[in-house]
Amino acid sequence: MPTLASAMFGLVNWAARKGPAEPSAPQKRSALVSEARRTGVRSETYAHGHPRRDGSAMIARNFTYRGIKGEIDLVGYDGATIAFVEVKTRTSPRDEFGSPEDAVTAGKQRHLSQMARQFVREYRASGTPFRLDILAIEALPGKRPVVRLPQGAFAAQ
Repeated sequence: MPTLASAMFGLVNWAARKGPAEPSAPQKRSALVSEARRTGVRSETYAHGHPRRDGSAMIARNFTYRGIKGEIDLVGYDGATIAFVEVKTRTSPRDEFGSPEDAVTAGKQRHLSQMARQFVREYRASGTPFRLDILAIEALPGKRPVVRLPQGAFAAQ
């Protein structure tokens, strides 16, 4: 028995000589997606309180509609206007991937406009004015997050 144990230990020790194995490409991709999802959830939670400090009343979070892919991150009232807010976060310098606002492409703007119109129809608020905002968060490691909320960042399409 001691010989078997010694042989097993020798094999394990030999296999471990280079340290832990490098994760495969699918494992790396899965880890990146999981980290991005966690960052998104943290950002939306942080962002939920930001418009409320300015006097807005949040009425929905992660609004989805069956038959339409995607979601609107935050929906709230700013006075008599419904504000649809898309939250975008960057955890890397601007020169690497651009600003958070750059991530809301023309296609994304059309999609958010469609979702906003659907929300207005579904909740029978057709006479209520609405706008589309982008809440941009730049959360660089070791620094306090910078938050921008330009109201009416883009027009409904």
